[in-house]
Amino acid sequence: MTKEELKARVCAAIEGRAAEIIALGEDIFTHPELGYKEFRTSGKVAAKLSGLGAEVQTGIAITGLKARLRGAARNAACCVMGELDSVLCPGHPHADPLTGAAHSCGHNAQAAAMVGVGMGLVDAGAMEHLGGDVVLAAVPAEEYVEIEYRTKLRREGKIRFLGGKQEFIAAGALDDVDMAMMVHAGPLPDHKMSVGGSNNGFIGKFVRFRGKEAHAGGAPHQGINALNAAMLGLMAIHANRETFREDDTIRVHPIITKGGDLVNIIPADVRMETYVRGKRMEAVIDVSRKVDRALRAGAMAVGAEVEIETLPGYLPRFSEPAMDALFRANAECLLGPGTVGEGEHTTGSTDMGDVAHIMPSIHPSVGGVTGRGHSEDYQIADPELTYVATAKVIAMTVVDLLWDDASKARAVIAGFRPLLTKETYLKMWADLLA
Repeated sequence: MTKEELKARVCAAIEGRAAEIIALGEDIFTHPELGYKEFRTSGKVAAKLSGLGAEVQTGIAITGLKARLRGAARNAACCVMGELDSVLCPGHPHADPLTGAAHSCGHNAQAAAMVGVGMGLVDAGAMEHLGGDVVLAAVPAEEYVEIEYRTKLRREGKIRFLGGKQEFIAAGALDDVDMAMMVHAGPLPDHKMSVGGSNNGFIGKFVRFRGKEAHAGGAPHQGINALNAAMLGLMAIHANRETFREDDTIRVHPIITKGGDLVNIIPADVRMETYVRGKRMEAVIDVSRKVDRALRAGAMAVGAEVEIETLPGYLPRFSEPAMDALFRANAECLLGPGTVGEGEHTTGSTDMGDVAHIMPSIHPSVGGVTGRGHSEDYQIADPELTYVATAKVIAMTVVDLLWDDASKARAVIAGFRPLLTKETYLKMWADLLA
């Protein structure tokens, strides 16, 4: 069998499971769960992978899991990732009525495509022709939300990081893989897929202003208004925006998660969450100091107190060029010439950036989506493209990497110069937040 014949066999196997792959993606779409709470979604994915005869390890980072498909040799291990969680979007037509969670970022498609890759490789008998292993990793909590809740988990020792891939790194769940890839679904008006590009990194913050309660109508002079302190802090942040360099693509976007207790009581407990994002972590750290200074100024102005907890966010993302080139060639082979665009720098963030600092990684995008990300109108409009074609292109790229005793994978690994090891990665975050 040639490599191209094996690719064709794997794609045919995925096509034979297309209805099942789409059904899984749609089932996850209609049952959204927030990060570190994806118990139903994780169970569904685990059941599918167990049904393939894979070795499934569950309970990683609370709800995460991974399955290993053994190759004919152990020359490399390629990890295919899919994310389990959703975002909060209560106005979405498929939002959970109790939690407000909704899959308006396409993670359901990632999970389904990842399972589809496993189905194709197993059903086609591909692993006996490949010189390395494939690890299918279902990762929780990519969306950095509910910061107060996750901070509580962190204090309880249940997690070290608020992001799922970071937690996989810390838990050693990626120690036995050499490279990683995943595909993100989103609106791509000009192409069916795109490769390359980069993302901002960020630092997270949980902020609590403390004032003094008093009767808001009868004796406001006896209180200290923590909401006023927070509002002044926000205005002080805004006053710093002209100092942000355009090349650093800084984004600071706080929300108030608690503005007080009752309308007739002076607010004494006001809470806020924010990111400080940027293209370079040096710029993020600089702006983080400005944000802290602004928040303290707001508290000082009215005599309130403020507690600022700075948390590990995500590192900027970049792509491994040789893996991107393989993915592009396979996507254009499947979808046609000119269907794959070149990714640009985007100011959102992903914990795939943390993985990319440690091992060769790619994070292409696929279209087939209408609406805006993280919004009420986000929908999967072309499930064949978003679920099934994605699985095929990833699987074809895996075959390229692990064919011929994993020669291409070994070349990528040999040419990669990691910016961080696992040990220096963990130390970097510890030192930064000390």
